[in-house]
Amino acid sequence: MNDAFFSLLFSSYSLFMIIRVTTPILFASMACLIAKKAGVRNITIEGTMLISALIGVIVSAKCQNVWIGVLLGMVSGVAIALFLGYFHLFLDTDIWMSGIGINRIAEGGTIFLMFVLTGDKGSTAALASLSVPDVDIPVIKDIPLLGDILSGHSLFTYLAIICVIAIYILLYKTPLGLRIRAVGEYSMAVESVGKKSSHIKLVALAISGLCSSLGGMFMSMSYASRFAKNMMAGRGFIGIAAESMGSGTPFGAAISAFIFGVFDALANIMQSFSFPTELVLMIPYLATLVGLVVYSSVRKLKEKKRIRNANKKIAKEAK
Repeated sequence: MNDAFFSLLFSSYSLFMIIRVTTPILFASMACLIAKKAGVRNITIEGTMLISALIGVIVSAKCQNVWIGVLLGMVSGVAIALFLGYFHLFLDTDIWMSGIGINRIAEGGTIFLMFVLTGDKGSTAALASLSVPDVDIPVIKDIPLLGDILSGHSLFTYLAIICVIAIYILLYKTPLGLRIRAVGEYSMAVESVGKKSSHIKLVALAISGLCSSLGGMFMSMSYASRFAKNMMAGRGFIGIAAESMGSGTPFGAAISAFIFGVFDALANIMQSFSFPTELVLMIPYLATLVGLVVYSSVRKLKEKKRIRNANKKIAKEAK
């Protein structure tokens, strides 16, 4: 068993799976990043992913058109983010309480709606929903090994990679990105030049909801061909952790998401062998906790070093 396990672990299939399972975490980390840059902590990512995943499946089944399903799934994600923004920015509710409420509504509401439409509280297997197609990359697909790893992924996976680049360009190369970062750093500076900070935050939240929706629909319209009860399994929260470990940069968050994807893929591979189920299921979440502890420790050490160097400099100047 050991030889078979390690052979599979270091195969092109394993690398292909890592990229695949990283996709929803990557979308979630970008959703968290864009909102955080605007000074809004969007913790509804998990709930948004759930609702968009279900909406995409239902609409694609009813219309028998996968792209209409994707479109309305995206609209639902943006609507939830704007709903959160309205309560927080205009009704002055606590962002954490509002986020927790939306997540709980999503958790129970998706099960209720699924039961109403299918009579099943477990999955939408009764619905003839459609899946987003996989994409074979010309030229690369014919290259041995490389083609097996990089080609043949879901369209959502390639969109996730594009999303990282697009978020970077938006934040650091456009006037809107400058305003988003300015609002997150010091909103009064934006207000002083005649821009409404609340409007800019709503735009950032809308983009956050859009990214979340794509991650959710990947799970129900690509990773699986149906929606299942609580199928996100904490991936939205893992995305938030990836953003924190990425030091608030798109590429840093993407690397962190990839690391979490490695452990998620490891759990999937271990399921094929006689490893204890309980151990397999806890691996992605244990990796998240360990990663956050390591990140926090390194950050504290850097902060102590910075303070120590500053004190030395002050002492030197005092002499």
